[in-house]
Amino acid sequence: MIKGVFLDCIDINRGDLSWEPMKSLCEFEYHLTSTEEEAKARLTDATAAFVDSFPIDRRVMENNPQLKYIGIAATGFNHIDLKAAEEMGIAVTNIPAYSTDAVAQHAFALLLQITNHPGTYDDVETTPLTLLNGKSIGIIGYGNIGRQIGSIAEAFGMKVIPYSLDPKGAQEADVLSLNCPLTEKNKGMIDMAFIDGMKDGAIFINTARGGLVDEQALADALKSGKLKAAGLDVLAQEPPDESCPLLGLENCVITPHIAFTPKETREKIIHIMATNLKSFLDGGSDNRIV
Repeated sequence: MIKGVFLDCIDINRGDLSWEPMKSLCEFEYHLTSTEEEAKARLTDATAAFVDSFPIDRRVMENNPQLKYIGIAATGFNHIDLKAAEEMGIAVTNIPAYSTDAVAQHAFALLLQITNHPGTYDDVETTPLTLLNGKSIGIIGYGNIGRQIGSIAEAFGMKVIPYSLDPKGAQEADVLSLNCPLTEKNKGMIDMAFIDGMKDGAIFINTARGGLVDEQALADALKSGKLKAAGLDVLAQEPPDESCPLLGLENCVITPHIAFTPKETREKIIHIMATNLKSFLDGGSDNRIV
């Protein structure tokens, strides 16, 4: 039985879920977090590495020639050097579409916090409410999550404008929701030039990746009133340090990358992790990236 090590399971399982699906397939070891030095020691005799957001670059792979499999416990894979993995014959899998309902729900939780202020409902004179019916929502990234957000928006009576179909219309919407993956090409795409083209007083929601946004430009727009508010579940650096320009802004709601963390969703992650590993061990390619 091969050895598998999960380097950063803190957001997947803090002890409230069973690891049995993984333990039935490999000699499974898990850690809430790992530093670079800890990861070096923990991967020494591992054939399979499992990560949520822990980065695995070429150097880590070269230092662990016995490594044959990397299982990402998430959809995004920008923290893995895929080119190096392919060159070294290391299989990499991810978990697509597991968080659609959870992330869409959280996107609207952020939006409703901005428009309805449920936490301060007893002070409506200073926190006026906003009706979503009749408003428009632009969605950048109209995949599974984007479409689910669109379905929820329509239930609220909103007009849905996918950016892929109408870039200008989506950019000028009352609400803009960011739901695309982070790539080298779109890094920092929400910059001052993009924000200047948005509707004055618009609301910005990001449940995708923090690296898609120029945070200083967003902070300046929130301070000036160009944008009414922002609801963010992701930041460029997580956790942020005190230099993050978005911290402390009254019109910026920030949650700590928790959109995907309902218990039901995390159970699904563990199940698909096990399914992906079993497929690899059996010579299959379930959810294989490289």
